[in-house]
Amino acid sequence: MQTEDIVDQALQHLYPDMIRWRRHLHQYPELSFHERVTSSWIENQLIELGCTVRSGVGGHGLIAVIKGDKPGPVVALRADIDALPIQDEKTCDYASKVPNVMHACGHDAHTATLLAVAAYYSANRANISGERRLLFQPAEEVTPGGALPMIKDGALDGVDAIYGVHLWTPLAHGLVSSKAGPFMAAADEFVIDILGRGGHGGLPHQAVDAIMIGSSLVQSVQSIVSRNVNPLHPAVVTIGSFQAGSTNNIIAERCKMKGTVRTFDEKTRMMIHERLETLIKHTCNMHEAQFDYQMRMGYPPVVNDDLEAERFFKVGASLFGEESVVHSEAITVAEDFSYYLQQVPGCFMFVGAGNEECGATYSHHHPKFDIDERAMLSAARLLIAMADDYAAGIISPEIIKG
Repeated sequence: MQTEDIVDQALQHLYPDMIRWRRHLHQYPELSFHERVTSSWIENQLIELGCTVRSGVGGHGLIAVIKGDKPGPVVALRADIDALPIQDEKTCDYASKVPNVMHACGHDAHTATLLAVAAYYSANRANISGERRLLFQPAEEVTPGGALPMIKDGALDGVDAIYGVHLWTPLAHGLVSSKAGPFMAAADEFVIDILGRGGHGGLPHQAVDAIMIGSSLVQSVQSIVSRNVNPLHPAVVTIGSFQAGSTNNIIAERCKMKGTVRTFDEKTRMMIHERLETLIKHTCNMHEAQFDYQMRMGYPPVVNDDLEAERFFKVGASLFGEESVVHSEAITVAEDFSYYLQQVPGCFMFVGAGNEECGATYSHHHPKFDIDERAMLSAARLLIAMADDYAAGIISPEIIKG
């Protein structure tokens, strides 16, 4: 029997457990940096599966180690375990039981997928070359994130390659997607506080209007991408919150704005930061207002290793057929998997989880978010195949030429 057939049979047998694990986690979500019960529950499942487990990694993270009977490399696979501060609005028997907390991004399914991978590898050590190191990471949703603390606690020590998946509802079930090089954006957040001088709405000459200054700044900021960024380098600057004033006849003394910067390379990222600070300073000085500007650096861009991305396209075509493997465009959402890829070669991949027939049509972070649970099978197959292909040292002539 071919290895792929063995994997498929094992995962089909595990699929009811995957659904049960995922739905349990969906009912009992925990927020970033607070995944204590979730972590303990995962640890118990891993111990039952026969894995060697290290807990408390980078906070509430876990590392499961499965060593094969054959010599080979150390390949890491990662899942995130945290939820979001969103009220679950789905009508189903596995909806969140925790008020205002929900797995609205698929991390419950990522965890269930990696548990199935653990179960498969634990039962098939004779077929493993080297070590499989499974990372159950907390706090992906909130910067500074959980990846760096796990790395500092040794999660990547001795690791040769790393792979991760994200179940993705904008992509139909049955499809998989990725790209070489910059794949997901760096995401930085900023807050601008403008302090003018309040006054009577009928006497504007006696005041310094924070709303007018803020409005002018909103317009000026839009020129950064359109006039300062190289058109061949994708970037986004968005002001998503503008808070000022209380009534119709009072000139606002204060204005607070919040926004985000999305970029795919460090040069563009730093240039935008500098340009923002310059525009804020000169606009406020021109109108004799004071200001406070805070930039919070988020995750760096997810940059897939070229060879490992080529491995994805080869492995994905073998598993699902070439027509099911999509060359993705760069996506302006962020992921702290980027920190792992700064340390070791690897690839981050999307697995289609969207399906109108089962209601999996809502975007990530939506109160009615759900997935086609069959995507977990595809994700587990892909992770195992990527790890085993790397361990086998199989690199096609096409990849070598590339």
